[in-house]
Amino acid sequence: MVYGILEIEIMNAIWQLQEQNEDANISVADIVKTLNNNDIERAYTTIKTVMDRLDSKGVLVRYRSGKKFFYRSTIDKNEASKKAVEEILNQFFEGNYVHLLRFIEKEAENLPV
Repeated sequence: MVYGILEIEIMNAIWQLQEQNEDANISVADIVKTLNNNDIERAYTTIKTVMDRLDSKGVLVRYRSGKKFFYRSTIDKNEASKKAVEEILNQFFEGNYVHLLRFIEKEAENLPV
């Protein structure tokens, strides 16, 4: 599954909060606050819309506790990273890890020291 930039920012915030407390009830407001603390200004409604999309994609699960809705990740960061690399591998390198590694090596040569 390919993620958009805001989806990745939200997932990173969720993983960060879950890492701090694996039993945390994470609300949209919690994610807005976390993103704002990281100097990423986002509107509550935008975050809620994207989180609901992530729920429909099966990456988050939304549940109700009392009158509020909360979210949890259904996939950990390592699993998501692995799936993302596999997608890039299949889309651009015909599923060949050697081609991917050669590409990375070539690009790394061009990085400033």
